[in-house]
Amino acid sequence: MNTSIAQSCHEALKATIPVEKVMFARRAARDWRLGRLDHRFDINMLDIPGRPEHPELIHPTKMPRRKKAGSLRARIAMLHALAHIEFVAIDLALDMVGRFGNLFPAEFVDDWMSVAADEAMHFALIDRRLKQLGSYYGALPAHDGLWEAAFDTRFDVAARLAVVPMVLEARGLDVTPAMVERFSAQDDVATAKILTRIYTDEIRHVGAGTKWFESCALAMKESPENYWKTLVKKYFRGALKPPFNDSARQSAGLTRDYYMALAIE
Repeated sequence: MNTSIAQSCHEALKATIPVEKVMFARRAARDWRLGRLDHRFDINMLDIPGRPEHPELIHPTKMPRRKKAGSLRARIAMLHALAHIEFVAIDLALDMVGRFGNLFPAEFVDDWMSVAADEAMHFALIDRRLKQLGSYYGALPAHDGLWEAAFDTRFDVAARLAVVPMVLEARGLDVTPAMVERFSAQDDVATAKILTRIYTDEIRHVGAGTKWFESCALAMKESPENYWKTLVKKYFRGALKPPFNDSARQSAGLTRDYYMALAIE
């Protein structure tokens, strides 16, 4: 009997050293793609995944204010924040598979293991860029709001899909183009290319979330848009604020019918 997909996800989730989490996530995605893992869910996922000693995790309201735009310190701070998002996103994708994969066909695992591999690659790219700029992941504090959203939705896959890919990752589609422009304006072409790659991949990730959320709504005989609004109101702690990148969201299947009614000007 092969190792199960759940066991492979669990191994990556519990890893505390970033390079090991990246390696385990990539290996799990590769092994799944090559048919080396069984579609079997025989181990519970961790409610709190492994984390390195640094960065220090603090409350979002205590995060330091961003430095002056355009300075090297500001670019490092922004990249560090993005590195932390991508690091946590590895766990989000793995947990999606290991916690909820038994509720769906193997295509669900296909999609989210591909996402896990992407997030691992994104983190590795940003981590390397931070080092090129004289810093490293863990040099600055971070907050754990992204994983808190996962923890809050750990018993409801529809809520997880509604909040994590369709709210939090979709927000990345809204803000990344401006970040690309900002780094390009500072002649930081290397970072701009990394962010452009991430942006392209995230459209596909939001698309996976929307696709599987709509399958949940269909199974519940609910209107996807109305069901999404109900779950977001219940589980999302923040506010949906414009401007929205409507074209990128549309490309991911996330139409204005979902989010405009909840938008706060």
